[in-house]
Amino acid sequence: MDETTDGPRHGHLLIVGGSEDRQHDMRVLTRFVELCGGVEQPVAVMTAASEIGDQVFEMYRVAFAELGVTHMTHVHLDSPKEAASEKLLSRIREAKGIFMAGGDQKRLLEMIGGTPVHAEIATAFARGACIAGTSAGASAMSRFMLAEGKAELEPEKGAIRLGVGLGFVERIVVDQHFAQRKRLPRLLSIIAERPDLYGVGIDEDTALLISPGIGIEVIGGGAVTLVDGLNMISNIDELDTGDVPRLIDVRLHLLPTGTRFDAAADESTRVPPPFQDFFDALIQPEQREPS
Repeated sequence: MDETTDGPRHGHLLIVGGSEDRQHDMRVLTRFVELCGGVEQPVAVMTAASEIGDQVFEMYRVAFAELGVTHMTHVHLDSPKEAASEKLLSRIREAKGIFMAGGDQKRLLEMIGGTPVHAEIATAFARGACIAGTSAGASAMSRFMLAEGKAELEPEKGAIRLGVGLGFVERIVVDQHFAQRKRLPRLLSIIAERPDLYGVGIDEDTALLISPGIGIEVIGGGAVTLVDGLNMISNIDELDTGDVPRLIDVRLHLLPTGTRFDAAADESTRVPPPFQDFFDALIQPEQREPS
């Protein structure tokens, strides 16, 4: 996906389904380093989603060092009050890539949502940095995130609660560890009640790369499942909480690793018409300041 000589208006979003390979070929992490500009560029690893930040950072420090990264910094918060720390803000400001590790997306938003750290990440993205999130960090990327709930066998009304995410993508909701934890019913539960949103399920060791205004690509060892209920016919409004809704005309797209679509593309990467609206929703950058 080529960019203009003037540089991108935004950077890249690398949304990772969790459990990415950190010991062998490390395809997802390797691509993150490339998107940051190479091994000599500074990388910030954010562990605010976890209560064991030092352990999580050490795991990624070893992996990125194995890839040759020479400048890594750790960004961790145990209180939202720390989000005004100039020491942490300067680490984000200097980074060409910010990698948000896993844990609990609610904790991540509690620590940084609407804070100077959140605003600094948004600024980094706007100037061209790569913003990556894995597992909880992936769920938090969009304006709306999956906050809690589960639907194990089939979709259920009221099974899932959405919260406010970081807002780097507006119209999608992300679920991770998707195939491995059989989360299609959970994603369908969301789309049943919020057909205005598009569902994105990302497998482990797999990433959806979104380059705003440019295109998308699937990287790693699995697939990305996309659920479109925009034209769905449903009886959800007639049901009680816990009931299984009738969902007719839900579109499901499966994008295996290696899939790539560009906005300005040749025949091999042109967006199929049935996928155009979903594609447009993915590559539109955020339009508002962090709130």
